Amino acid sequence: MSADLEFTVEPTTQAASDDQRAQILANPGFGQYFTDHMAIATWTAGKGWHDARITAFGPLELSPATAVFHYAQTIFEGMKAYRHPDDSIHLFRPEANAARFQRSARRLALPELPTEAFLDSLHKLVELDKDWVPGGGETSLYLRPFMFGSDPFLGVRPSAQVTYCVIASPAGSYFANGVQPVRIWLSEEYTRAAPGGTGAAKTGGNYASSLLAQAEAIENGCDQVAFLDAVEKKWVEELGGMNLYFVLDDNSVVTPELSGTILEGVTRDSILKLVTDLGYHVAERKISIDEWREGAASGKVREVFACGTAAVVTPVASLKWKDGEIQIGDGNGGPVTAAVRTALLDVQYGRTPDTHNWMTRIV
Repeated sequence: MSADLEFTVEPTTQAASDDQRAQILANPGFGQYFTDHMAIATWTAGKGWHDARITAFGPLELSPATAVFHYAQTIFEGMKAYRHPDDSIHLFRPEANAARFQRSARRLALPELPTEAFLDSLHKLVELDKDWVPGGGETSLYLRPFMFGSDPFLGVRPSAQVTYCVIASPAGSYFANGVQPVRIWLSEEYTRAAPGGTGAAKTGGNYASSLLAQAEAIENGCDQVAFLDAVEKKWVEELGGMNLYFVLDDNSVVTPELSGTILEGVTRDSILKLVTDLGYHVAERKISIDEWREGAASGKVREVFACGTAAVVTPVASLKWKDGEIQIGDGNGGPVTAAVRTALLDVQYGRTPDTHNWMTRIV
């Protein structure tokens, strides 16, 4: 059944009214409200993928013995649908998310969802809930595909039953008052991932393990936490939920190379191409924490920015650690960061030609 898995559509009879939806879309925030429908499918060891449908958004009924509660066998994706000036709705590089979802599934011993089925679930959900896609500014419909072991069994083994879902949430601009440079806390005690671990997979446990370090960052007046490698505690890897880029004084742009412990961000990969389009030399290589600190102090590191689906491109104002803090440039971001952010948003919102064929029209 898996090879030709298609999602049937079962429209809800209890959709939000036009007034209720309009009130939510006027100030959606992020991840607070959800559309009328969700996608859901089941995999079992005996039948493969089956029972795929778009149905009413609602609670899932799960046994207290459900595998994911005990062994964290779960993965997810984050992506957005954008309303363009002509009122059409587009997804940004959904095939890349499908491929990463499959890589994450392999690492977590979960069944791979075929690319066609992944895309079918997104297309049909967005088309059915198209009125939930906001327009104007940097608004979007945030999509959260996820998969988890749903077998009600306490034995330690890959789950023999798996549930796939997609939920959708209207999202306002990540920065309500404009783009704000962030202060970064350097985690010197905690690490995010180790060689041979799950760092390259988008799995819930990676985020759970980052929360204590993130709380430490907030206690120290910072917005985000940066992690170093787990072996030498020397090489910059990523933030709790975003990849990092560095702009040097020779106008080159560098980002930490993929090492098996860094999440291969879709936004990260897109920026590699956009930076080249903008005429800058870009490189993926190891970046030490000393290069970051000393480069910021000497001016060799002119700009630093973080990137991810939610916040797109975010300038880094400073790096703080237990014995000090160093400002990046003037602390307000810089021209390369701004140019990259504009270039990416212009493609996503249909304001410039899509020369890389990244956008997929849904409605």
